Amino acid sequence: MRSPAELDDVPWHDLTHAYGSAEDVPQLIRALYEDDQETVDEAIYELYGNIHHQGTVYPASAPAVPFLAHAACHVPGKREDLLMLLATLADNGPGDSESPHWPGSVVAAICAELARVFPELLPHLDDTDRGIRRAVLRVIAAVAGSLHAELRAEVLARVDVLYATDPVAAVRADAMVVRVLSGGSEVEALDSPLPEVRLAAAVLAAERSGPPYAPRLVEILTEDGADPDPGDDNYPWPGTSSQDQHLTGLLSQDPDAALTIAAGWIAAGDIGSRGSWIARQIMETWRGREPQALDLLLAALPHQGEAGGPAHGLSTIARWVRHVPEPGAALRDALYEYARTEQGESAEAALLALTHSRDPRALDLVLVLDLHCSGAQTLQAAALSFPEAGDRLIPAIRSALAAGATGNDAIHLVAALERFGTAAGQAQPELVDCLRTGRGAVVAARLLGRVGTPSTETTSALLEAAQSTDASLSIAAAVAHYQHTGEADPALRTFETLLATAKGPTHWYLAGLTPLGSAAAPLLPTIEPLLTARYDWTRMAAAEAHHAITGSPDRAVPVLAELISAAPVGLSALKALAAIGEVPEHLRPTLRAFAFSPLRLLSDTPFSEETHADEELRALAWRLLTDG
Repeated sequence: MRSPAELDDVPWHDLTHAYGSAEDVPQLIRALYEDDQETVDEAIYELYGNIHHQGTVYPASAPAVPFLAHAACHVPGKREDLLMLLATLADNGPGDSESPHWPGSVVAAICAELARVFPELLPHLDDTDRGIRRAVLRVIAAVAGSLHAELRAEVLARVDVLYATDPVAAVRADAMVVRVLSGGSEVEALDSPLPEVRLAAAVLAAERSGPPYAPRLVEILTEDGADPDPGDDNYPWPGTSSQDQHLTGLLSQDPDAALTIAAGWIAAGDIGSRGSWIARQIMETWRGREPQALDLLLAALPHQGEAGGPAHGLSTIARWVRHVPEPGAALRDALYEYARTEQGESAEAALLALTHSRDPRALDLVLVLDLHCSGAQTLQAAALSFPEAGDRLIPAIRSALAAGATGNDAIHLVAALERFGTAAGQAQPELVDCLRTGRGAVVAARLLGRVGTPSTETTSALLEAAQSTDASLSIAAAVAHYQHTGEADPALRTFETLLATAKGPTHWYLAGLTPLGSAAAPLLPTIEPLLTARYDWTRMAAAEAHHAITGSPDRAVPVLAELISAAPVGLSALKALAAIGEVPEHLRPTLRAFAFSPLRLLSDTPFSEETHADEELRALAWRLLTDG
């Protein structure tokens, strides 16, 4: 170990951490010895942020180790925190790009330094504080492979003693993990009388075996994992911060086991909402698991805390039930009861979920809802679920807009009107007012362009909005003005100005250009160079615009085909190819992968009211395969 007196012997100014020069590291280490608690805490926080930053270590990290070890021994009040910092610095796993087995790596240097000072840390394995004993075990788990044979044997012998005799079951579980990570077996521990030990052993066994997990492991994880030790954050598993984090990561790999375990945890009270979290995680990771997971979320609602009630769980159900082709009657009946009997946010979330489930009873409830907060969002959901009910919903939407809905409420209401096609033209007066007053003006302008009836008032409002300093509004209004009048010049001037002055990616502007079609031909000299732009979204938007203007797929299709991937820009490119009606043959294997993957390839878009991006990718790929 090295004391603070030796800090100036290290050329910190030549070393770097997450934020550049490591010149500040000596000051932070000296601060660990201050009497002021706030100063010490701030120093530890800063060290976590610079010599270890979001899982990455740096050239300054290894030289700091002997000084941190000295502080861990001489700052008793922060011993556990400093030991954990040392363990975190040394963390490594088989899949890491750096490891102590890679000569010259930063992690190798950290582990070498930690191995040198470890004999002076080992006595703390007998500390009376369980947190400190667990922190030392965490250090051992990270550095055991770097200890010389004699020291390693001594350390593991002491770990065996802890496993056999420690009065704290969680410490015994940690000791068992260290034994297994050092070459032992977890099989015997699966039959331990201590649930903490059995649980840790089952996690180890699941990691070693991989999915699908054996029934015996699922049984242990279900029974012993429902209420884990609240102090397991120091769990000695390299690369993770806790046993729970590692376990949930493993469960996401086996949806059948995960849903079984989640059901058990929910039946046991859904402590910490852990069962609910697993159910959500499975829906986000795997396709087609929504029905089972939603049933679990429904079962978990009575366990949610009194303060917020079931609002959060109902909101999650509302988000996912729209992706189920035919939600079950039991689920819909339960949502109906919650919508009728709950109050405030819980009632609104239940009604939104019932509406997304396409239950006919939702329509009547929506239309008597006092529109506030999520009322506009619920009306949008109703328009999505009941497009045939325009004669009932359009008057309600118009009334809400006329009452002065602003912000996201106005956007939701205008988006709701879009679902009714030309019938939305009935709301032209309200849309023009939105445009003039800046309430959901961008979406109002776009809708006016598609369904509005040309009139002097509307044309004037669009032309005025086209002069807006808000680029999105300017584009939407200019294009809508063209759609009303057939006059392309105002729109062309708008796009010419924006494309000429853009300081960043131009795809936001190009995306609004396609409704102009061939009328945008004067812009081709500006658009064609963008087909080879560095930014993928710009290339995608330029290809889409080029096809809209020329009607020829020759330049657009190769650009779009190159962008196809399981990413947002890849999905947009696939939509554009589908609209063109020409999908190159060499993309068929990729389309098959999109269509048949059991895993979700795209994450949900949080603000989407229509469909999950992955569902859209799968459906589009399937349609293109069958059409071809």
